[in-house]
Amino acid sequence: MKALFQLCEHFFSLFFPRLCLACQQQAPPSEHFICIRCQFFLPKTNFHLEPENSFTEKFWGRVKLQAGAALYHFTKGGRTQALIHQLKYKGKTKLGYKLGELYGRHLLQSPVFSTVDLIVPVPLHPKKKRLRGFNQSELIVHGLSDTMQKPWTSDILIRKEMTATQTQKNRMDRFENVRQAFHLVDQAAIRGKHILLVDDVLTTGATLEACALVLQEANDVKISMVTIAMASS
Repeated sequence: MKALFQLCEHFFSLFFPRLCLACQQQAPPSEHFICIRCQFFLPKTNFHLEPENSFTEKFWGRVKLQAGAALYHFTKGGRTQALIHQLKYKGKTKLGYKLGELYGRHLLQSPVFSTVDLIVPVPLHPKKKRLRGFNQSELIVHGLSDTMQKPWTSDILIRKEMTATQTQKNRMDRFENVRQAFHLVDQAAIRGKHILLVDDVLTTGATLEACALVLQEANDVKISMVTIAMASS
């Protein structure tokens, strides 16, 4: 059956070639979404190997982080933006899992990230999740969890308000837009634990900061953050 499926896949690819989701030009290897060239040229940050970096700097004096990192740099019109666009707006849900799986392997190289107890995705409001059909951060978390062998939950941190889009807002406006949007359901469930908070893209950091401040309502909680992409300042 698997051989038949692969044969059909190869046949259809003659008429509808499967292209790389980053460049839309080259064909990726089987069961991959990114071509070999893009895998090499996508702008990796390697922040997971640096205790202090451009990611963690965004939260200085705001949130005490154990660690913070992004897999790729994000520039307008670049390959990383194309990947995120395919994930969020073109419904390429398997891409989210694969990116999480990939980043999980990198994060295991870091002593700090290897001490994570629980992975938590930045939540979407239920109405927005129904409209989109998925939460892209949850997809990434699935991959991270499987690779890192760490449990995850989407029940601890919830989004109680459906806020306006963050696009075109500055950092202060973004924070005001989301600061009351999140709620910690069960403080005892994360007390004393190292939480890895996950989102797709870091821009100003307002959403991650608002989530972290709510998580910090629990006693003795430690927080780290990761995203797949980080926008250039």
